[in-house]
Amino acid sequence: MRDSSPNSSDENASRVTVELRDVSKIYESGVVALGPLDLRVSEGEFVSLLGPSGCGKSTALRLIAGLTTPTTGRVLLAPRKGDTRAGHSIGFVFQEPTLMPWTSVADNVGLPLQLAGVTATEARPRIQDALAQVGLAEFADRYPRELSGGMKMRASLARALVTRPKILLMDEPFAALDEITRFRLNDDLLALWRSLRMTVVFVTHSVFESVYLSQRVLVMTARPGRRSFERRIESDEPRSAAFRTSVAYADHCRAVSEALAPAYAGALSL
Repeated sequence: MRDSSPNSSDENASRVTVELRDVSKIYESGVVALGPLDLRVSEGEFVSLLGPSGCGKSTALRLIAGLTTPTTGRVLLAPRKGDTRAGHSIGFVFQEPTLMPWTSVADNVGLPLQLAGVTATEARPRIQDALAQVGLAEFADRYPRELSGGMKMRASLARALVTRPKILLMDEPFAALDEITRFRLNDDLLALWRSLRMTVVFVTHSVFESVYLSQRVLVMTARPGRRSFERRIESDEPRSAAFRTSVAYADHCRAVSEALAPAYAGALSL
């Protein structure tokens, strides 16, 4: 079941933006992909889901986005103020940029607005703003084939941001990029998160990336994915390259890696 009105039974409930209650997903093939899973993400929080392939991380994102429905349990989203259509407050960045090769970067970024019936006059400044936010303002008229891998991912991020989402879901967006580009985009993503104060749920296979980006890292078991471990990442803000070389960062990475090991062992036995 999907609901846009989270229960406000405790003092912090008004700040909860995403909540999964006893959610599971069983596909028609009989594969139990996820759950039961409980998850609460507060407004403006950056949370990473970490676990082996096939543990249901991407399924969890798709459930939050409304792209699929849970077999059991409830997905609860806090509506944007004055808007009961909570799904319209979600941006989704997939692992592949999935840009249309036959049209410009600006038109690719503006596609969600076009589908929503936003006029070209209204859409134009929003597209320009989104491109500027990801450092692609000068590439609005280029075609995807003219962009590097990192620039394509920036364009995909701009397309998610153009709707001004309250919740940003990211499914291993930097997995295919080289390490230098990935580090740079990690820093840019954190800068955007601080500026826009979005709620971010980020899926990754990388312990190092999850610790660097997140306020909380949730480790999931092998399929069917459940929460097995949670680590709160506290550090000075804004985070920088210095954090990556700090003792605290190494300690967090070690703890998360140790928690992840049983999940990978379980995945190998499936």
